Amino acid sequence: MKDKMTFHVTGITNKMKTTVKAKQHEIIIDEPPVVGGNNEGPDPLSYQLASLAGCENIIANMVAQEMNFDLQSMNIDVKGQLDPLGMRGEEGVQVFFEKVWFKAIVSTSKSPERLAELKEKTDARCPVLTMMKASGIELETEWVKA
Repeated sequence: MKDKMTFHVTGITNKMKTTVKAKQHEIIIDEPPVVGGNNEGPDPLSYQLASLAGCENIIANMVAQEMNFDLQSMNIDVKGQLDPLGMRGEEGVQVFFEKVWFKAIVSTSKSPERLAELKEKTDARCPVLTMMKASGIELETEWVKA
């Protein structure tokens, strides 16, 4: 059996703010004042969308190298929608994203067909995207050539 990868973070809290350590990096998670935070960092759901953007980029670069694909850069736009009543304890309301939109504008010399192949392979291997898909989140993904 091959070695597994283990990821580990630690956190210290102060009211709504969480200071997380991931290896040598520090991440601040907070909420805006309207929900009781001090707005010292993005909220957890924004970090989840940021994780999707980062993961798709990393996997795309790995796949592009395997495919000999000229991936120069990507401009990524991610949105997520949920009903806040779920977080407020409303019975029967989903507490996580109902829908996530992901759009990548890709700078490349390759054809739109090759870009579609890169997208398909990347989406299939991205841990964050596949976790969202497995949880039943409606995903709308689009990759277009710049």
